[in-house]
Formats: sequence, C-alpha cells, structure tokens
Amino acid sequence: MKIAFFSTKKYDMDFFNKLNEKYNFDIKYFESKLNEKTAILAKGFDVVCAFVNDDLNKKVIKILKENGIKLIALRSAGFNHVDISAAKKYNIKVVHVPKYSPYAVAEHTIALILSLNRKIHKSYLRIRENNFSLDGLLGFDLHGKIVGIIGTGKIGRITANILKGFGMKILGYDKFPNDEFIGEYVNLNTLFEKSDIISLHCPLNKDTYHIINKNTINLMKKGVMIINTSRGGLIDTKAVIDGLKSKKIGYLGLDVYEEEENIFFEDLSEEIIDDKTFLRLTTFPNVLITGHQGFFTQEALTNIAETTLENINNFKNGTLNQNVII
Repeated sequence: MKIAFFSTKKYDMDFFNKLNEKYNFDIKYFESKLNEKTAILAKGFDVVCAFVNDDLNKKVIKILKENGIKLIALRSAGFNHVDISAAKKYNIKVVHVPKYSPYAVAEHTIALILSLNRKIHKSYLRIRENNFSLDGLLGFDLHGKIVGIIGTGKIGRITANILKGFGMKILGYDKFPNDEFIGEYVNLNTLFEKSDIISLHCPLNKDTYHIINKNTINLMKKGVMIINTSRGGLIDTKAVIDGLKSKKIGYLGLDVYEEEENIFFEDLSEEIIDDKTFLRLTTFPNVLITGHQGFFTQEALTNIAETTLENINNFKNGTLNQNVII
C-alpha cells in the first residue's frame, strides 16, 4: 500500500516510521496541507492520511478519486473537515482514530483551568525578571465551585472525574447521557446559568456549531471561565470577545480556534498574522491560548500511529470492520 501523508511534522514521521516497521507500508510525507491545490500530489497512491486542518471538501475528494485514492485515513477523532457525502458518492472509505488518549486532552483541560485561575503563565514570566510581586495574581479555590461539562463522552467524563477530585460540583449536558458520568445532568440553559467554569468536550456538528454565542453568554454568571479543548467552531469568537470586553467572561482558555487552519501547527514567529479576530484575542490578559496541543503526548501519538496503520492494514486485507465512518 502506498500512503500519502499530508500536514506532516517531524514528530509524525518519528512515530509512524517506528510503528510502520510492523507493516512496511510505502509512505511518503508531505508538509503541505491537503486541499484543492495539493490533492494532485496523491496521484499514484492508494491512501491519503490527513489531519484536522486538512480540507477534504467535495472538490478535493473528487480529485483524490480521479487519482486512484481508495481510502482516506484520518489520524484524528474528528471528521467535520471531511465531506462525508462526497466520499460516499465516490466510493472512498473513510476511517478515523476515535480513541487515542482521552487522558491527554482531559489533563490539558485541567492545565488550562489551573493556569488561568492561578495565573501560572504570568508568574513564570515575572520570576524570570526577578519580579516576585503577587499583585494581579489572585485566584480562587476550585473546591466548592460548579463546573459545567458540555459533552460527556470519554474525554468529558475523565475531565469531570479529575475536577471531582478538587471538590467541585459537576453538571453535565449531552444529547446522549452516559451512566458513567459522575455529575448531574441538566438542560443546557441551567448549565450556563449555574456554572462557574464551562468546559467544552462535544463534537462539532450543526447542533453544536457556535454553542457558545451571544445569547448563551448572556445566560452565564459574570466572571465565568470558558475552556475549549474540542473544536474551534463551538465558539462564536466575536461574541466571546464582546463577553471579555464587558467582563461577563472572566477567563478564556482555548486549545482550538475557529480559523486555526492557517495558524496552528506552524512557526509564524517571523510572520505577520493577518487574522484580526485572533490578534484581538491575544490582547486580553485573561485569555490563554495553546496551539491545538491537547492531544500532544507520547501515549496519544503512539496510539494515533498504531490505530491509523492498523486501519490501513485492515482495509488492505479486506477486514475493515472498526473505526469506519463510511
């Protein structure tokens, strides 16, 4: 099997090359993102392996089909960047990695909460300049506070379990409740009204797009903390900026951003970022942004590589019966 990898970084090559010793697939790595301009690079391959910011729209999938691609192997859990109906039309199978390390993302969520609350990032910079003043670093006890978990899949449940250990009251919302969730299920408006911290762990779809918006922000407590380690499109960024300006939102932690595909995973330290909305976010002292880093642990990258290559091998052997989207 010949596999074309897109959006490839050195760490991808390191983990996939090591685990590919078991399969000996013919892999070629491309740094470029998969889109309408680069899809032609897949000519002569059997499989394309794509990541979260690759654009697999209808035109891209048509080009892939014309160039002999039989399988799209996503090395991610989410697949909102894939036109599934187009893949079905052109008879291209799509597989993903539904579980790689839910602990990685849940633990990163906790890191954002603690860093924002206790202002660890600010304290670090102060100490490097021999400034040991505590002014402006005041936080609050998590114990006794209420956290609202939107999306109680594996990651949401692990996040709830960790925060329960801090002595927090756990509220949850999910269209499909899970008996393993340790908190109290409530309707969405109640969660917005009662929560001191709101953490997003749901997939991005037509029902959850901009679930954080002007109207829902108005329901929230003044000074609420919002954390998003799921998908950027869950948040209406402009509405959140208004919420920060009015001080309705007291803290914002983001590991994802609605228009991240041209920013995250790249070194832009010598570039000028032409995204006024993102730049506005970075001006707030109570906003902490990480660049889609939540999944980035040794365990997660190992699981992603193992599952992706196993998916491809199952397709090769005609035994594809799990992790299939279509």
